[in-house]
Amino acid sequence: MPNSFRNTFARHKYKAGIFLLLSAASLVCATLVAARIAYSDSSQYLGLVWNLFLAWIPFVLAYLVYMLSWRRLLVYFAIPIFAFLWLIFFPNAPYILTDLQHLGQETTNVPLWFDVILLTWFSWTGVLLGVVSLNLMQEIVKREFGRWLGWIFVFAVAGLSSAGIYIGRFIGLNSWDILQNPTGTAENLWSWLQDPSLRSIGFVGLYTVFFIFVYFTFYAFGHILQEGAEKSI
Repeated sequence: MPNSFRNTFARHKYKAGIFLLLSAASLVCATLVAARIAYSDSSQYLGLVWNLFLAWIPFVLAYLVYMLSWRRLLVYFAIPIFAFLWLIFFPNAPYILTDLQHLGQETTNVPLWFDVILLTWFSWTGVLLGVVSLNLMQEIVKREFGRWLGWIFVFAVAGLSSAGIYIGRFIGLNSWDILQNPTGTAENLWSWLQDPSLRSIGFVGLYTVFFIFVYFTFYAFGHILQEGAEKSI
């Protein structure tokens, strides 16, 4: 193995490990849905696979932006385009958590505990995809514009993605609508923003706080591991 390849792998081994773990988790999710369909002859949760695919889009875009960000010329040209696409699709990652509301809605011969495990797998994988992709984007902002703007970026994305989740779950718009019908999407969003309901304010606020708490927890845990590694050297 060439030294250059070995050094590159050593620098990015944890990123590669996360990618493999999330790929394995996604495979487990798809297997659980396939097993449920075979057992119950019901395709109720088949849509979760599509939701998980959408959650992978911001993850892949974040990795792509992270790799491109090391080339100075691309930081101000290509990266803003990819970052915009990332922001549009990012709510799809934590959105999967809202699928927990489907528990017990359909009467089948599938045990409730199986549906709990299935939905937990999907929710956990979606949240992790979102946390990792947000962390990669934060690193880019922090490197280019400073630490404080990096954290402002995290808070802004948490709020915007929570609003996006509400829009997707209760208003019925999705990420593709922004690209396919930007005018109609803007009109629907403006109508909602002019007269937001108490439910929408509560949902967006609580979901923002929840996601920030989850992100801080993973961020702190990652730095605990980093401190332990530095002490062991």
